[in-house]
Amino acid sequence: LMRSLSLISLLAPAFVFASSEGVSPTATDLFTIAGFPISNSILTTWIIAALIIIAVRLAVGTPKLIPGKGQAVVEGMAQGLRDALEPIVGKQMIGKTFPLLCGFFVFILLMNWSGLLPGVGTIKYSHDGHWLEAIRPANSDLNTTLALSIISFLAWTYFVLRYAGLKVLIFDLFGNKADRKEIGWGMWIMLSFIFVGVGGIEVVSIAFRLISLSFRLYGNVFGGENLIHSLGGIAPYVVPAIAGLLEVLVGLIQAFVFTLLSAVYIGLICNHEGGHDDEHAH
Repeated sequence: LMRSLSLISLLAPAFVFASSEGVSPTATDLFTIAGFPISNSILTTWIIAALIIIAVRLAVGTPKLIPGKGQAVVEGMAQGLRDALEPIVGKQMIGKTFPLLCGFFVFILLMNWSGLLPGVGTIKYSHDGHWLEAIRPANSDLNTTLALSIISFLAWTYFVLRYAGLKVLIFDLFGNKADRKEIGWGMWIMLSFIFVGVGGIEVVSIAFRLISLSFRLYGNVFGGENLIHSLGGIAPYVVPAIAGLLEVLVGLIQAFVFTLLSAVYIGLICNHEGGHDDEHAH
């Protein structure tokens, strides 16, 4: 797969039209369905999602006890990702969280790499005297990355409350972790105020995850797309091809970073002795 994407990144500059213009900061509405506007980034999302479903169905078919080549490849990739995430979220939580985390990784990875496909971000149409993109990489639209961040945040909230509990969450944020017997009542009370203050800062940092996750992914994809387009206007073919090869690696890293951070946030509270996974699992 990496070899194929590398080949595409070498061929893509040949299909770039007006490459020096780059990708616009905002998505363009193409049409409406039942009054809801459908942008070019949404269209790309639907196309890539459909391709993922079709590719997996064709590769796996009906799952068998003795897997074929396609099923073995898909299972091997999934198992590798699961092995990487299990130490982070814990053995008790990996089975519950892996479908979501695996979905994040595959979806974000292919959305990042979609910008290397010929025509994505470069095929344009004329509207009121302006050239607008027909399709664009979904993750170069802040709306898409913000939606992914919201899903990650809601999933974190669900898993923490469902499998750790509100009491564990509050103690993890505001609780005094010092041993009262060793430091005495006076110092323990003073430290309690400090822990409450630190907990308040932690609450703010949790809320800012929506911003950090979305802008990190958006900035890297949007910046990479415009870099390739700008280089295409300065020195076509060779230089953009090299940048395209770099974007293959950047797309992989950013997909893994988003997935890894989502796993870390869940594991920080659910993967320790204070959790009550067994109690809440029934």
